[in-house]
Amino acid sequence: MKKSVFLLVLIGFSLQICAWGPTGHRVVGLIAEQHLSKKALKNIRKILGAQTLAEVSVHMDFIKSDPTFRHMSPWHYATIPEGTNYTDSDTPAEGDVIITIERLLEELKAKAFTDVDEAFALKCLVHLVGDIHQPLHVGNGEDRGGNDISLDYFWEKSNLHRVWDSGIINQQGYSYTEYVAWINHPADDQLKLWKSGNVREWAMESAKLRTQCYETMPENKRLTYRYNFDNIELLNQRLLQAGVRLAYVLEQIYGKRAK
Repeated sequence: MKKSVFLLVLIGFSLQICAWGPTGHRVVGLIAEQHLSKKALKNIRKILGAQTLAEVSVHMDFIKSDPTFRHMSPWHYATIPEGTNYTDSDTPAEGDVIITIERLLEELKAKAFTDVDEAFALKCLVHLVGDIHQPLHVGNGEDRGGNDISLDYFWEKSNLHRVWDSGIINQQGYSYTEYVAWINHPADDQLKLWKSGNVREWAMESAKLRTQCYETMPENKRLTYRYNFDNIELLNQRLLQAGVRLAYVLEQIYGKRAK
């Protein structure tokens, strides 16, 4: 019995490090809310009730502890090896973040849902649009998106994936609302550019940007202020892009529905 409990705890821990941390996801959700029209927000509130996009953004991590949803674990990431593109990669039978976002978008437009209901599909979409913008969520197939890269982060044991999920964000010392106030200032040309892509292009951006995650890491793998300095601009850009793009796809669905 004790062994079974230990295994469940170990599995749960391993899954917890597979997404932006709570602050990062809430930042993406709040940015999206601030870029949505009143009509879209009103229609979304009909689905989510009193919950905000920031609040539901962590739902997919919250349900990882329930074995009922264990099959969704691969939906948080994708693999695109160096020098390839997504069409050259083998899509796992259980799905990945790219296939799942594309499916959720179609289901939300058609109001026909594979998993549970519209509220659940919307919560999943909010979370996964955030995930696909974390560069190490589009892994190279060699180190589980940096989870196998052990290192010290500010003199504590960690790994490269966790540093990008939550380490750098938490090191800033901001609440998610303060973080949004800090970074949510895109230029008009940025807004226009970021709204022109699709899910697979977002994934390829992450695949190209993940190189920086590795190349700025010192040989001794002791990451402190310099690593943060070298990467905070990229990390903040990905959070901002995720929020803007989440708003864009939600606007296409909920901004066009009758109130």
